[in-house]
Amino acid sequence: MIATTVAGETLELFPQRAAYWKARATLLVADPHFGKAATFRAAGVYVPEATTAGTLARLTALIDTTHAQRIVFLGDFLHAKEGRHPDTLAALNGWREAHASLEMAVVRGNHDRHAGDVPATLRMTYANAPVIEGPFAFAHHPTRCNGSYVLAGHVHPAAHLSGRGRQHECLPCFHFQREVGVLPAFGEFTGMAVVTPQAEDRVYVISEEEVIEVRVRAEGRR
Repeated sequence: MIATTVAGETLELFPQRAAYWKARATLLVADPHFGKAATFRAAGVYVPEATTAGTLARLTALIDTTHAQRIVFLGDFLHAKEGRHPDTLAALNGWREAHASLEMAVVRGNHDRHAGDVPATLRMTYANAPVIEGPFAFAHHPTRCNGSYVLAGHVHPAAHLSGRGRQHECLPCFHFQREVGVLPAFGEFTGMAVVTPQAEDRVYVISEEEVIEVRVRAEGRR
């Protein structure tokens, strides 16, 4: 874990690809895309199974580590209507029962609008962006919001790193700009989009079990 200050508040960034706002005991999770693998399998495309179990295990580990009292999902909780497989929903229900005391909220993303809200048994509140709380505006799309610092997802950000020996690596990252911060995708079965940060941006890459700040050169290269 590494701590950083955003809009005057401390956020703890975890290698499990989530942020913790300790002042509000709140985990911030972007783009879990539950049911994505099931959606692909329903279309006849072979993809790995048990991705939902892996995602939930990481979420449980974060809850245990931080003692969070609330989780805010920054959009794309479910991937698609086709992903509402009985096994996926059963796994989510079982996990929710194991964390019955936690408050859970979803800021709707573009996939949520197509997939629909989760069943009432999951006891999650839904809202459209922006959701204003303290200095932050919770959203899915990284769009500026007057008077608030936006925390969002959607992009699935990654940083392209290069070394003097011509080594190259593409790693998921947290990307904080002047007015908008983007969290990495939390889901097991999600892609990445390489971002081009500016010199004043802060970028934290995730390498195995570490979160590491990387310096950005003036031309936007690391």
